[in-house]
Amino acid sequence: MRYIIYGAGGIGGTIAARLFQHGHDVVAICRGAHLEACRASGLTLRDPDETVTLPVPVVGSPAEIEWRGDEAALVTMKTQDTQAALLALRDAAGDVPVVCAQNGVANERMALRVFSRVYGMVVWMPTTHLTPGEVIAQSTPITGVLHAGCYPTGTDHLIGMVCHDLTESTFRSDPDPAIMRLKYSKLTTNLANAVQGMCGDAAAGDLVRRLRDEAAQVYEAAGVDYAQGDEFAERAKGPTLKEVPGEGNRGGGSTWQSLTRGSGLETDYLNGEIVLLGALHGVPTPFNRMVQMAAAEAARLGRKPGDYSVEELMRRVEMS
Repeated sequence: MRYIIYGAGGIGGTIAARLFQHGHDVVAICRGAHLEACRASGLTLRDPDETVTLPVPVVGSPAEIEWRGDEAALVTMKTQDTQAALLALRDAAGDVPVVCAQNGVANERMALRVFSRVYGMVVWMPTTHLTPGEVIAQSTPITGVLHAGCYPTGTDHLIGMVCHDLTESTFRSDPDPAIMRLKYSKLTTNLANAVQGMCGDAAAGDLVRRLRDEAAQVYEAAGVDYAQGDEFAERAKGPTLKEVPGEGNRGGGSTWQSLTRGSGLETDYLNGEIVLLGALHGVPTPFNRMVQMAAAEAARLGRKPGDYSVEELMRRVEMS
């Protein structure tokens, strides 16, 4: 099977590099300066143990690939870019299997509108992508957790093969017939992404608790089943954050990196998902709405991590 990694940033680039390192047939799709750097010099993967530069084949769009019929496409871009990417993928490849290795729970629904075989994949993987041509993986010996299953439910031979190949390539990846339970659980942790990104601080205390409390209330009202407690901790177990030589401590997660690069944010599909479910089921979500609006403001104004304080954000709810 040939793996098409669509969106080779921090997550996608690391998956592409690890699969390629372990002998799998890989093509990565990326854009801009990152694409130019990978074409010129290869994809550099840095981790706590080594730095390697790999000749991973890269292209700028699905239309540049000669499709053979034995591919699985792992879409790894941010959710705000998913719809256009899916249509470009279908135009180029037809009805290929699509694995949504992304945060949030909206991507699979988008994909199922246009592809017949869609899979969800939960992602726990500390990576950084700030420099064109380079991705940094902060965990060894397990690079990340990538459990996956059919959407909306089930498993099949193909996703079993994907999980097997990923497990052989330093990931922990198990087929899961109820993968969306894990993706809704992961969503609750991602509600803090925008707070960390805006405030430059992962320890946001009461604000993050408010965000997650609203999510729990919304899930209960909507009848969403999700993994909690010991089950959630066990399924997420694997990555061990370590220092990468020359990097010091990891700067921050995906939203922190997006603000640092000045690129778009996926907050509308994280906190915004809780806001949407709350509106549909009559549950107030003032804290998630505030974070969603503040993140949009930060992106619009070109703000950087640390330009906001947790106290300032909390006051916005009190004043609304």
